[in-house]
Amino acid sequence: MARKVTSLYAETLVLLNLWALDKTPAPQSKFISAKEQEYKTALKQLTEEGSLTEVPKGKRYSITENGKLKLSESLGNKGFSFSSNAGPKTTNALLKWFRQNSVSHSTASPAMSPASNGHSKNGSTSTQISSYKDFTKTALDTYDQLNRDYNLDDLVPIYRIRRELGDRLSRQHFNEWLLETQGNDLIQLMGGDLPNVTPDQLEDSVAIPGGGTRFYVKRL
Repeated sequence: MARKVTSLYAETLVLLNLWALDKTPAPQSKFISAKEQEYKTALKQLTEEGSLTEVPKGKRYSITENGKLKLSESLGNKGFSFSSNAGPKTTNALLKWFRQNSVSHSTASPAMSPASNGHSKNGSTSTQISSYKDFTKTALDTYDQLNRDYNLDDLVPIYRIRRELGDRLSRQHFNEWLLETQGNDLIQLMGGDLPNVTPDQLEDSVAIPGGGTRFYVKRL
C-alpha cells in the first residue's frame, strides 16, 4: 500500500530538491513532481511563509535563507523519514546536502553550525546573560536580526530566539525574563499557529499558565 504523503514529507522534499539547484529559480516540474495535492499545498505554504520566493513570470521558485533553516530542521525532525520509492533526484540532493554540510563542519570553527547562517551555535562562545537588563538588550537585538535576515514580518518565533541565545542563560530565566519583558510593554507574546510545529519547537516556545502556549514575539 502506498505511503500517505504528510505535509512534513512534502515540504521537506520540495525544499531539498530546490536547494540542490543552488538558488537557480526553477519551474515546479524541475524540482518536484507535484502530481499529489500535498505537494501543491506544500509549495503554496512554503511560498506564503517565506521559505521560497516565487518569480510570477513563468512560475519559477527559489529557496530563501529561511527555507534553508527550515530544511535543516525538517531533516533533523524525528518524524521525517524517506519513503521506499524516493527517486535518484531526491537521494542525490540529500547526498549533496550532507556532503556540503560535512565539509562546512570540518572547515568552520567548532562553535559554528552550517545551518545557523554564521551564528554561534547555542551561544556557547558568547558571554553569559546574567541579568534581566542584559537579557532585554540581547533578546531584542536578536529579534531585530532574525526579523531582518529572514523577513519574518515582525513575528519572530520564540523558539528561534531561545536557540540563538542558547546556553548563555537557563531555560527558566529565559521564560521568566521574556514574560517580564512583555510585562514592561516592550514586546507582546503571540499565540496563533506555528506551521508544522515539531515537539522540540513546541518545547522551546513559552507556555503561559492557564493561558496556552505563545509561539511568537512582536516588538512594540
